[in-house]
Amino acid sequence: MRKFVSSGVILLVLCPFLIGAADKSKKAYELIYEDVQLLKQQVHQLDKRITQNTEDIQTLLNLARELVSLSEGIRQEQTNLKEEQKKLPSQYQILIEKLETLTTQISTFTEELMQIKKTIASPATSQQKEVPREEETESQALPDETQDKQIPEEAPKEGQTTVPPLSPRELYNTAYADYLQGNFELAVDGFKIYLEQYADSPFADNAVYWIGECYFSQRKFDEAIEYFNQLILNYPQGDKVPAAYLKKGISLVELGKKEEALSVFRLLISKFPLEEETKIAQEKIKEIISQ
Repeated sequence: MRKFVSSGVILLVLCPFLIGAADKSKKAYELIYEDVQLLKQQVHQLDKRITQNTEDIQTLLNLARELVSLSEGIRQEQTNLKEEQKKLPSQYQILIEKLETLTTQISTFTEELMQIKKTIASPATSQQKEVPREEETESQALPDETQDKQIPEEAPKEGQTTVPPLSPRELYNTAYADYLQGNFELAVDGFKIYLEQYADSPFADNAVYWIGECYFSQRKFDEAIEYFNQLILNYPQGDKVPAAYLKKGISLVELGKKEEALSVFRLLISKFPLEEETKIAQEKIKEIISQ
């Protein structure tokens, strides 16, 4: 009996501990289950991210393939452009020759037109007759000595020869020959006469430019700049405009006006990026900045 009582007492004493142990083990299982569920969710999210990353990588690979294809196409186009550029000098030379031929034809036509105008104008002025006004009809009855007398033209003296006037082409070529020979003052006079008589000639802008060149060669830079400006303002489409910008900039450098020269060189580069004068202007800018 005592043994039974003692055993019951022991069970009563151990019961709370056993119940607590069972509760603890149950909570541990629940915690483990929750952790497993959380891990499952995280793994599922990782799977989603991996899938998304795989799709992104595939998209990037497709873009890379497209870029490679585009780069190959660009390389092919560059190769084709280089081949076309090799053909440009010959085509450019042909265009220049055609342009020179056309310019010569225009000049010849202009000269012939001017000569025709002079021929038409001179007989027209000599054959004009005044129509008498109503108040002048009474003067018809006056004697001949009261009328105005015509002054006869002076005949050339014996031994004298009349020198025919130079054609526009001859006048221009003579002035240009003086420039090439270093006779700058004669060249300036010749080009100025050419501009006075043939201001509408297609070579008028060239004449203005060569006057500036004559002054530039004589180191008269202020006068040279004046004529280069005249060419730039009055003949903006002329073929000598890039050279005028370049020589104007160099003249300003010689006069010590480097900031103005830089502005002129930069303007030349922006307006005429493909001309040979632009390369020289770029070198001049480097020289000025390095000083």
